[in-house]
Amino acid sequence: MLRGKMKAAVYRGPGQLTIEEVDVPQIGEGEILVRVKAALICGTDLKTYLRGHRLVKPPSPFGHEFAGEVAATGRGVTRFSQGMPVVAVNSAPCNVCFFCQRGQHNLCEDIFFNWGAFAEYVRVPAAVVEQNVHPIPKGLSYQEAALVEPLACVVRGNEAAGIELGDSVAIAGGTGPIGLMHLQLAFHRGAKEVIAIGLKDERWAVAQELGVSHLIDARSEDPLERVLELTGGRGADVVIESAGLPQVWEMALKLVRKGGTVVFFGGCPSGSKIDLDTHRVHYDELTIKGSFHHTPRAVKKALDLLAFGVVKAKPLITHELPLEKLEEALLMMKEGKAVKVAILP
Repeated sequence: MLRGKMKAAVYRGPGQLTIEEVDVPQIGEGEILVRVKAALICGTDLKTYLRGHRLVKPPSPFGHEFAGEVAATGRGVTRFSQGMPVVAVNSAPCNVCFFCQRGQHNLCEDIFFNWGAFAEYVRVPAAVVEQNVHPIPKGLSYQEAALVEPLACVVRGNEAAGIELGDSVAIAGGTGPIGLMHLQLAFHRGAKEVIAIGLKDERWAVAQELGVSHLIDARSEDPLERVLELTGGRGADVVIESAGLPQVWEMALKLVRKGGTVVFFGGCPSGSKIDLDTHRVHYDELTIKGSFHHTPRAVKKALDLLAFGVVKAKPLITHELPLEKLEEALLMMKEGKAVKVAILP
């Protein structure tokens, strides 16, 4: 069993992070210890840092998107061995509750979450080892593999969108990391054009590299006017909201055509409310869907999408910083100066 001290980020409340010397986690039966090679900053990490999170009780380990190599295995672990490159996600469903029995594992009543990726080592509990840890395919770097967790969430949201061949797709929040993954999957599913709406910053160049059809700067342009102009006055066939802001949710409902679909992907602050035009929803026959988290099936599919190059991860990881500069990296993402930052312990 590996013993000693390690560097780790400790979340101590909104706007408060410390890098500390802590004990290397000890593992039990069915668990593995992973030496973190790369951890990515997620939009959820940023929101947690800025305003807190109901599931992260300070002081707490921090971070959840990571890949690394197995440093130790607990009793009973047979699928993984020391030195094996692996990627793990941050949760595991119970598989026995009402929702799991209906295939809605993301809504599990007893879902288990795991934190602590911003550290030199992370303990992966048995439930996650059993369902949501995978060997990294050859040719995929640690940084690329670490994108599996957010991509798995995007996989579910993209499936909910029901994009068909020839569709026009508008993504509100389309130049952030989630929006750029939705962009790639929309084209993969046959979209004719993808319109990204965001705030013009350094991330626009990445959207252009990935083939975005149109970019709309919400600061200087009217998104509704521009989307109508680009879609023959009808609106987009599918609108995906990935900003997590109530005003953007409301805008998304205006951007979609009659008979179109809106997917609310971005989580708004707790207690948020929006105005809903019931006349429009009813008489224009809008389909409105929410999308939250991922399932073991979506995790496996996300890894395959990365391994086969369907989703390009390299353009999304725009910066690398050491663990000691984690707060600097979070602020870079807040200010739109980075898409994804890889933290290297």
